[in-house]
Amino acid sequence: MKLRYSLLFAGVLGGILFNACSTKKDAFLNRNWHALNTKYNVLYNGDLSFEEGREQLNATYQDNYWDILPVERLQVSEDIKLDSEDNKPNFIRAEEKATKAIQKHGMEIDNEERNPQADEAFLLLGKARYFDQRYVPALEAFNYVLRKSGNSDKFNEATIWREKTNIRLGNEELALKNLKRLFRYERLKDQEYADARAIMAQAYINLNAPDTAIQQLKIAQAYTKKGDDKGRYLFILGQLYNQLGFKDSANLAFDKIISLNRRTPRVYMINAHIQKIQNIPLGPENREDMLEYLTDLEENRENRPFLDKIYRELAVYYATFEEDSMALVNYNKSLRLTRNTPQLNALNYEDLADYHFDENKYSIAGAYYDSVLTNLSENSKKFRSIKKKRDNLEDVIEYEEIVQNADSVITLYEMSDAERRSYFDQYIADLKAREEAAAKKEEARVTAGFAAFAETKGGKENKGKFYFYNITSLGYGKNEFRNKWGERALEDDWRWSNKSRVLPSEATGELEAAGDTAGAGGLSDGQKYSVDYYLSLIPDEEKLIDSLRTERNFANYQLGLIYKEKFRENLLAANKLEQVLARNPEKRLVLPSKYNLYKVYEESGSPLAAGMKERILKEHPDSRYALILLNPQAQLSASEDTPEAQYLKLYKLFRDQEFLQVITGTQEQINQYAGDPMVPKFEMLKANAIGRLQGFTEFSEALNYVALNYPNNPEGKKAQQMIAEQLPKLENKEFIDAGQAPKADNWKVVFPFKRNRNEAALKLKEKLEKSIKDLRYKNVVSRDIYNLEDQFIVVHGFASRDFALGYVELLKNNKDYRIDLENFVILSTNYKIIQVHKNLALYKDKMLTPKP
Repeated sequence: MKLRYSLLFAGVLGGILFNACSTKKDAFLNRNWHALNTKYNVLYNGDLSFEEGREQLNATYQDNYWDILPVERLQVSEDIKLDSEDNKPNFIRAEEKATKAIQKHGMEIDNEERNPQADEAFLLLGKARYFDQRYVPALEAFNYVLRKSGNSDKFNEATIWREKTNIRLGNEELALKNLKRLFRYERLKDQEYADARAIMAQAYINLNAPDTAIQQLKIAQAYTKKGDDKGRYLFILGQLYNQLGFKDSANLAFDKIISLNRRTPRVYMINAHIQKIQNIPLGPENREDMLEYLTDLEENRENRPFLDKIYRELAVYYATFEEDSMALVNYNKSLRLTRNTPQLNALNYEDLADYHFDENKYSIAGAYYDSVLTNLSENSKKFRSIKKKRDNLEDVIEYEEIVQNADSVITLYEMSDAERRSYFDQYIADLKAREEAAAKKEEARVTAGFAAFAETKGGKENKGKFYFYNITSLGYGKNEFRNKWGERALEDDWRWSNKSRVLPSEATGELEAAGDTAGAGGLSDGQKYSVDYYLSLIPDEEKLIDSLRTERNFANYQLGLIYKEKFRENLLAANKLEQVLARNPEKRLVLPSKYNLYKVYEESGSPLAAGMKERILKEHPDSRYALILLNPQAQLSASEDTPEAQYLKLYKLFRDQEFLQVITGTQEQINQYAGDPMVPKFEMLKANAIGRLQGFTEFSEALNYVALNYPNNPEGKKAQQMIAEQLPKLENKEFIDAGQAPKADNWKVVFPFKRNRNEAALKLKEKLEKSIKDLRYKNVVSRDIYNLEDQFIVVHGFASRDFALGYVELLKNNKDYRIDLENFVILSTNYKIIQVHKNLALYKDKMLTPKP
């Protein structure tokens, strides 16, 4: 009997449960059954994955405190994603769980969702897509909640998330309109109200309306219950006040963050301190107070993760009061402690670059500007500004290196044997002392590190174990090795690597290599400490030393002009030009150096200007520079003798194919105007004339000379481009047969002449032009120079070889022309080859000689 009732009860219960599983019946049991399964099964796991995903985002996200912070901490890419292959796993799992809840437990009946937990599922679906940056699908999910679940308690939250998504899609006006409607018709909880006001502030920031955004943030920070959000909103509020120029109001906002202390993340408090410091003008009246303020921040143990920013502010403080050594020390401390903060790196490197620039240490400044560029976006205005400044230093760095290298070699060459030995003995002693000091410092650092490790929990647990069996100690040692040497392959001579980190010296601020103890250039110990080895490297050929002297004089001359014209450093310019004149320069450098030195003296108000002027007039009375000194106004009005005028004359000769005159003329101008900005233009014109007259090999050599000697001028860059792009196309010297010719190719009739028969060539050109006109052909006739001895009169543009031969036959037999001169018919591709490579004889032998 009991069994009968049990079976009956089980059957009834099974029927009820089976009936409750239906998603098509709007019954109490059905709704609550599916709501229960949705909430405590599927959505629970989905919510866990979603929160894990958000924690990962927050852990990896880094704010840029040098720009207005976004209201929401979310690292976004520039692209809008509809779907993606690189979605984040936690958000994918959250989306899958939300989708499963909707598919298995959704109860859309009569166009309304009856499962009270369905809105939670759609909200989770939208948020997972939002944080995965698929904003359009996210918008669909939020709209479903608003459309199908009108009585849902998630209506306000879904509206806020939808408007956040609209803002991400650039629809700020629509988002503001919908939020204002939400305030008008719905009752919001305090946190919902704060969230809505905060995203309104973001919309106004995007629309460049900071004053309105300030009002929204004031409300948001007052209503929010979250300490993280409160600190962030107050910080953005301070930034906006700074942007509008209201420093006092900004400082009030920052003071509120500081007063929150541990109720908000410390990163906001530290940056509030820093922003407040930057807003306070430094002067004698607050010098001591400000130093005490900064020192307190530095010594607070809780601020250790932010010491990079604190040291930067200390550096700026010392730089303001011209305490340069302390400023350099703190800039370098900041650089050594910074972690993945390119904005801070860029600021520090730029300040160091500007300091060395002002100190006339242009090579060091250039290296720092390079570091600035690596920490800036290439599309930013700041990048372009720094790049331009760095480019101006390119020539300075190059020429200073040339001078330094030449001076070193020449100085050693001019020493006696005893002086050389004494010099290298001292060098080796200093090298050993530095290496010994570095080794002691490193040993002390490692010992202190292990001592500190021994006091930790891991150290105590593994105490007494052999080092390589002690996993924790071994890991510490590996980490120390990587910090010093970087990643090194297991191979012989592993220390001889150029991958060591480059960091600024704390004492000097100059760049130095960290972890490079292998010696200069990776020398062995036997070479490093051998005087004889160094002595063997000193050149002993007078010819080589003379070339170094010439190179040094030219580099010093160029530096003098750069310091004078670009940087207005008259003292440096005068020093370089005086060095040129004192070191027996080439004749071409003497007069330009004297004239530019005179201009430097004159601009500086030096009494030496009169003496230099007298020397120029006395020693070079017939020169262009003497004419300028005697009558500057006449020189300005009569521009026939300027470099520009000479260039135009030579360019006209180039167009007239007077290539030999161009080559000799440009060389004269190069010698006369050495150091003038027009010299690269003359060199480029000369290279082109050489190519047209002498052929491919000489042209490539001339282009290479321009590219190597003027790499930073437009002409040098153009030469580099031609070497890379045009020369490979011109290199081919293989002739092609008529059957292989491209369809677009045409034929030419060529009449060769010697250059000394120029009159006869021009008469033929006139006859040919008349024949073309009379016969109503569309061909063109030209006179082309081949080399120093030969020239061609060429009729271009015949569609086929037969047409070209027919034209020759017509000229020969027509009584009006009777032209029976030597000629040959050639494909235009082959004509280009003989002009480029000057191989007419080879062409005639291969293509025109009848084959047996």
